[in-house]
Amino acid sequence: MKPFRPKRWKSRFFSLVSCAFLLLLSIIPVRLAIASYQAPHPQAILTLGGGRDREEFTAQFAQYYPSLEICVSSGLPPNLARPIFRAADIPDSRVHLDYRAVDTVTNFTSLVANFKHQGIQHLFLITSDFHMPRAKAIATIVLGSQGIAFTPVSIPSDKPLESEFHVLRDVGRALLWLVTGRTGAALRTNPIITKLSSV
Repeated sequence: MKPFRPKRWKSRFFSLVSCAFLLLLSIIPVRLAIASYQAPHPQAILTLGGGRDREEFTAQFAQYYPSLEICVSSGLPPNLARPIFRAADIPDSRVHLDYRAVDTVTNFTSLVANFKHQGIQHLFLITSDFHMPRAKAIATIVLGSQGIAFTPVSIPSDKPLESEFHVLRDVGRALLWLVTGRTGAALRTNPIITKLSSV
């Protein structure tokens, strides 16, 4: 009888977990392809809050798609957001303002279950051009893992693209959510992490 070797067991366990994780990630492109095939045209609009220009652009954009519901995640407060959409003749019933998100990762994780419950398989994703690479990276993991495709729509700005650090940090948080259901948003209260995040 061979003696029990904890190191070998741990090595096999981590290999198994790594394989399972890679398999999970490899399913995302397949789910995105299926969603795009089943719903080739977006069925709703998701706007990530972060400046008045995003609501103003969304209100104008939504006029071309009168049948689509609009969801704005943690944007302007209602007393500022509603008049923008009303001025574009978009009724309040089409516009859903959601304030659960505290950052870009939670823009997606706080809403993905709602979209899935509504049977939405394809979204327009609206945000500023400098923010779009990070938004797309997170959306690919969070929305893609749930079989929801997205079509990005960038709002032009004069700001430089966000750093690779910000993108990679939030990709890591999206992967954490995929595995644990947690986003790591609570870590933002740590002053050291908050300082690093602002770099």
